[in-house]
Amino acid sequence: MRIDSSNIDQYFSSVPFSKFWSDEASPEIKMHKIHAYPAKFPSLLVEKSLEFAKRKEVQVSKMADVFCGCGTTALEAQKNKVDFWGCDINPVATLISKVKSKIYTNTSIRRYFKIIETQFKSDLTDVSDQYKENDRLKYWFEDVQIEDLSRLLKAIEDNTPKGKYRDFFYCAFSNILKKSSRWLTKSIKPQVDPEKPISSVFHSFQRQVKMMEKANEEVREYIKEKRKVSIIRDNFLDLDFEPFIDMVVTSPPYVTSYEYADLHQLSTLWLGYVEDYRDLREGTIGSLYHSGVEELAIYSLPVLGKKIVNRLEAVDRRKSKMAAKYFIDISSSVENVHAMLNPGGIAVFVIGNTEYKGVRVDNARFLTHCMLRSNFEEIEVFKRKISSKILTPFRDKKGKFTKGLKKEGTEVYSFEYIVTGRK
Repeated sequence: MRIDSSNIDQYFSSVPFSKFWSDEASPEIKMHKIHAYPAKFPSLLVEKSLEFAKRKEVQVSKMADVFCGCGTTALEAQKNKVDFWGCDINPVATLISKVKSKIYTNTSIRRYFKIIETQFKSDLTDVSDQYKENDRLKYWFEDVQIEDLSRLLKAIEDNTPKGKYRDFFYCAFSNILKKSSRWLTKSIKPQVDPEKPISSVFHSFQRQVKMMEKANEEVREYIKEKRKVSIIRDNFLDLDFEPFIDMVVTSPPYVTSYEYADLHQLSTLWLGYVEDYRDLREGTIGSLYHSGVEELAIYSLPVLGKKIVNRLEAVDRRKSKMAAKYFIDISSSVENVHAMLNPGGIAVFVIGNTEYKGVRVDNARFLTHCMLRSNFEEIEVFKRKISSKILTPFRDKKGKFTKGLKKEGTEVYSFEYIVTGRK
């Protein structure tokens, strides 16, 4: 059935699970695991997208991920000898993406690490007041951890030149912060664990660098040919495009999902991206913290978007405003993706539905409406099973995430959709 605005509901009601998109992948290479990141989609989807493009006779020499997150698409593009352009509003995300996209010499990694270690163990200077008197840091960290982390960060900055090697050690530093803090292990929301045993800062850092060194050694076996990679920190909605991309593979945030600025606040605080991590909420798609939503903009949404917003307003007015902003931004994002594609280019969106207090939020169907309005052609929708994500697939009756059994909650992330279209 060819999908259009008149049969979209019927189309979605009969979408079967796709074996092609649901196949289990072989274990990911270590470079994909150098930094924890919520809702990271599997690298398999990039390989499948390239195979899908080949079936459609689309020659891909440059691909993009407009919500590039921790750089899964960026790394897989290089493995498949494809140039890459990526964008994300979160500075922690772009740091990880850039580090994963570079090749290093292990000799240099070891040399810089030895110098960092020497300074860290010999530095007896007092901790700077910017760390010692920071109430937010004191909330998350014991005094001894603040002292050690500040000395370690200083040693990194004193002994590595600006560029890829400093970013490499920044990334290692960033990934040990939750382990070195009171942050509840594997929590998807900021939450203190008063019983948590706190890890030694330098021991954690040493292990992290060693793991990243092994990941670099492994990735050198996969990437034999240097490709052009551009990763920028910016709000994708603020950019203007002329066609320059053959394929976009991306996974937009979900409605009622994460506050990425909150989840990455420890890295933001230590690496100094902004004075207040909450400033990074502004402009983030799907954030509860927005600058307001004009009624005229809501009025211009497809009918489905307005219906969902109205249903959410009946149970949670704040979430309804957030959903409205999300739908407006997703609509603009789809328009921008269409603009950046070369004629005949292909877009692959990975997106799931969710539920909040009994209101079903059809993100995938709404996105498909937006693609039709943005003049995408040959739109196809596939359903894939989700076998492994950090996020628990259940919400309780109050809408909170739960790790309970099915009978205790509603399963909201057991599958997701792949929505594709041509320009």
